[in-house]
Amino acid sequence: MPELGGELRKVARVVLLDPENRVLLLHGHEPDDSADDWWFTPGGGLEGDETRDQAALRELAEETGITDVELGPVLWRRICSFPFDGRRWDQDEWYFLARTTSTAAHAVINEKGLTDLERRSVAGARWWTYRELAEAHETVYPTRLAELLNRLLVEGPPSRPLVLDTEIV
Repeated sequence: MPELGGELRKVARVVLLDPENRVLLLHGHEPDDSADDWWFTPGGGLEGDETRDQAALRELAEETGITDVELGPVLWRRICSFPFDGRRWDQDEWYFLARTTSTAAHAVINEKGLTDLERRSVAGARWWTYRELAEAHETVYPTRLAELLNRLLVEGPPSRPLVLDTEIV
C-alpha cells in the first residue's frame, strides 16, 4: 500500500443538498479510460490565499454553475491518496454542507468553468437520494457517503467535523 508523502493538497468539497435532500455528485473518470469511473462531490484545491469556504463556493460555481447556495459547516474531514491522470494526489479534504433552494431537473456541468483536465475527466452530474446511494453499485467517494448522508439527514450536522478514515487507493 502506498504511503502519503510530502505536503498534502488542501481541498474543499461541497455536500450540496437540494430541497428534497438529494445530494449532487459529479461523474468522473480517468481521462484516457472512461470505463474507470466514479462519483464524487464537487470541489477542488485552494488557490492562492483563499480560505477553504471561499474555495468550496468557487469550485461549486466553476464546476456546476450553481451559485445560489447557503454554505454551512464543515461536516467531515479526510486524508486521501489516489492515482489520477498519471500521478499520485495526496489530499487533505474538508467537506462543507451547502443547501440550494432551486434544482434543475437535470444536473449540468459548467463546461466553461472547468479546467482542461476536468473537461477530459468529468462526464456529468446527478442528484442522488440517500436510498439511491445506498443501493448503488457504482464507486462513490468518500466511500461511506450513503451512510454519512443518512446520518446527516437524521441527526443534522455534527457539532464538529467527523474525521473519516484515511483512504489510500
